[in-house]
Amino acid sequence: MLHPSAGFPYYIELTAGREISELLSSREHTDLFSAISEEKSKYRYAEGKWSIKQILGHITDHERIMVYRALRFSRKDTTLLSSYDQDLLVDNARFDEVSFVELLLDYKCVRNATISFFKLLSDEQLKRKGMAWKFELTVEESLRTVIGHESHHIKVLKEKYGTE
Repeated sequence: MLHPSAGFPYYIELTAGREISELLSSREHTDLFSAISEEKSKYRYAEGKWSIKQILGHITDHERIMVYRALRFSRKDTTLLSSYDQDLLVDNARFDEVSFVELLLDYKCVRNATISFFKLLSDEQLKRKGMAWKFELTVEESLRTVIGHESHHIKVLKEKYGTE
């Protein structure tokens, strides 16, 4: 098993053996987030760590970014796409200021848009490649990182934040 610091390869590995359509449509993570109260969503397990609200917002941001990359790759855009600074994005968001219900609705809307995008792709488009930072990824792998990244954070939520 790769380490989380491996980035995209680690996230892709977390989705091995499952169909991308199944991964995107699964309600497992949505159900976990739906069970978290507004009060619990403010919890941080240590000083300087993200709140559950910030984690959900970060997951949603990551999905937006990866689907944007997948869109570009699927359209044969071979422009090198840059990395992003997750801490900068979280620090400059309003995740802790808005309700957890709003963040969860945003997450669900983004996922529905991702599923809609995925359904419009041909098998040939799913195999197209592009460069995101230092990684060459297919469109399908870009979409797999969405779920793998989310799965990584779900594991952290269960282990460090006491969510089930």
